[in-house]
Amino acid sequence: MATRLKQAVRWGGLLALGIGYALLSHRAAASTMPDLQGALVALAPLLALGFVLAWRSQQRALMLALSLAACAVIYGLKNWLIAHYNWVFLLQHAGTYALLCAAFGKTLQRGGTPMISRFASIVHGSLTPALARYTRAATWSWTFYFGATAGLSLLLFWLAPVAVWSTFANLLGMPLLGLMFVGEYAARCYALPASERAGPLAAIRAYHQSVSEDRARRP
Repeated sequence: MATRLKQAVRWGGLLALGIGYALLSHRAAASTMPDLQGALVALAPLLALGFVLAWRSQQRALMLALSLAACAVIYGLKNWLIAHYNWVFLLQHAGTYALLCAAFGKTLQRGGTPMISRFASIVHGSLTPALARYTRAATWSWTFYFGATAGLSLLLFWLAPVAVWSTFANLLGMPLLGLMFVGEYAARCYALPASERAGPLAAIRAYHQSVSEDRARRP
């Protein structure tokens, strides 16, 4: 019971953090008067990711020093960033979805194992022919979704007012992703028997368990 409560609090906190950042991002991106606060909102995820990776690096001191140097360079470019920080938002949104599209699509090459098939094998072990066919089709669906989202993001940023692009990228991003998960799971329930289904949370837990066990086996 305590474990479930802890997981619920963790997921609730992550959801609240995501919603809060999306609202701040939309406010900054749609603002007609760019300022330093908006630039900091745009750069915060990249800076945080950089410091986390530096902290986890085997060469922690060097990587942290490089991260601080990068912050100094960014500070030197602050005037340019204040005027153009919407490009940082675009890079985060369209770039993330483009990378996901490439990552999922690469696994669909001949001889590869589709990404959703990898997740399913962590949960179920060996895959039945029906589950293998479904997970390949699901990987195609996610690849198309990620690619279409990245492409639409670029088109809206280029052709529409920034406020319209920001509404799509920052306010509708999470709801659309949630709808994609719901739709994919509904298709899974229709196409597969109950014994071969696993929800997204089960796949995430299995993946983290697999990563933890792999790290524990390393010298």
